[in-house]
Amino acid sequence: MNNFVHLYLQLEESNRTNDKVQALVQYFRTAPDESACWGLWFLLGNRVKRVVNTTVQREWIAEESGIPLWLVEECYTNVGDLSETISLLLPRREEGTQEPLEKIVNQTLLSLSKANDAERRNIFTQVWQTFSTDQLFLWQKLQSGGFRTGVAKTLVIRALAQVAGIDPAEMAHRISGKWEPSAEVYRSFLTGTQEGLSPDAKPLLRPYPFCLAYALEQETESLGTTAEWQIEWKWDGIRAQLIRRDSEAMIWSRGEELISEQFPEIVELGMLLPSGTVLDGELLVWKEGKPEPFSSLQKRLGRKKVSPKMLKELPCYFMAYDVLEWNNQDVRNQSTKERRQLLELLPGQLPQGIPLQVSPILKGDTWEELRTLRAQSRDRGVEGFMLKRLTSTYGVGRTKGDWWKWKVEPYTCDCVMIYAQAGHGRRAQLHTDYTFAVWNNGELVPVMKAYSGLTDQEI
Repeated sequence: MNNFVHLYLQLEESNRTNDKVQALVQYFRTAPDESACWGLWFLLGNRVKRVVNTTVQREWIAEESGIPLWLVEECYTNVGDLSETISLLLPRREEGTQEPLEKIVNQTLLSLSKANDAERRNIFTQVWQTFSTDQLFLWQKLQSGGFRTGVAKTLVIRALAQVAGIDPAEMAHRISGKWEPSAEVYRSFLTGTQEGLSPDAKPLLRPYPFCLAYALEQETESLGTTAEWQIEWKWDGIRAQLIRRDSEAMIWSRGEELISEQFPEIVELGMLLPSGTVLDGELLVWKEGKPEPFSSLQKRLGRKKVSPKMLKELPCYFMAYDVLEWNNQDVRNQSTKERRQLLELLPGQLPQGIPLQVSPILKGDTWEELRTLRAQSRDRGVEGFMLKRLTSTYGVGRTKGDWWKWKVEPYTCDCVMIYAQAGHGRRAQLHTDYTFAVWNNGELVPVMKAYSGLTDQEI
């Protein structure tokens, strides 16, 4: 565990990108394979589910430290972060456990969900009594689901790619999808081989990293002419990849969740695609020639079994707008224009009446013409436009300049702020959590809470 603690402290203390990358490289090169894989899993944003709530933890730490609960509460209010509060309330300890990260994860973090209340208390007590202060602080972050490093996923991928000696885009593909940390999986990331992997960990089932767009902030005229761009509607559904490889078809969400069971009709569609095809697109509930509101699609989410009635009442379509793999070849490095030409070949190869559409390209000689068309977005059930430079390749993550979201202006409403509460962590001394209400027949009715989106200066 010490390797990961040392890495975490380095990442927290450095503001320089190159220093962070070098710290990550050193960790991936020196940590044992299984420990490195667990570290990678956490660094990519994965979390273990919190089992013991913060109220119970504060009660336990009061008993363990001998500090009155009211004083623990005051400390927590002032510090703003429970992990830091607990590490400060217990005696400072320089020496701690020498166990590897994977053993700590399996014997403490993962075992919490299977334990009863007494066993959970014993696990916390053992950690509090044997871990060093730095180890304890990190463990508390991991068990709470609040582990963050301020290091972008792209930097983690860049560092691991440097260790493996490959392009970051290739590494991003290798680590995509859901996988269970193990020494074998980690070695497969570095070498690209599948030896020793279970069937569900093999790259065959993995999606490509999604290419993401930035919100358009400048005037459209600064982008050049409309002829330089592929312009489509911005659909209000779930971004997904439809994958057809060998004898399987599957659907991955942008959050790298396998959601095939929730959309069986789209899986059937996938089986009709030529083997070695990966499409990028949007899942939509589609009725009478237009998309239904996103709330209709939400009714299909999270279900292990979709009833025939729901399939009939909420029919889903796959709105395809890009092709990432064609004839078993990765085509992401081809231009948007070239990939679009491949995509338009698909309908002619498939039966009529299937739940697949190719996202139409919109035309406009001037940005003013397109601005007029964009004003129809809400009537059409879409969010605005997507602008994709015709010469651009399919990137990894957000790359500014090639893909833009030109969304319609949001609605606004006048509200009354009725509460302001202190924030957490570095904003513990600022009132950052706001509750808003609207007037209804002379009474203020709370309608929303907001706790993000503002800078310190705006607060």
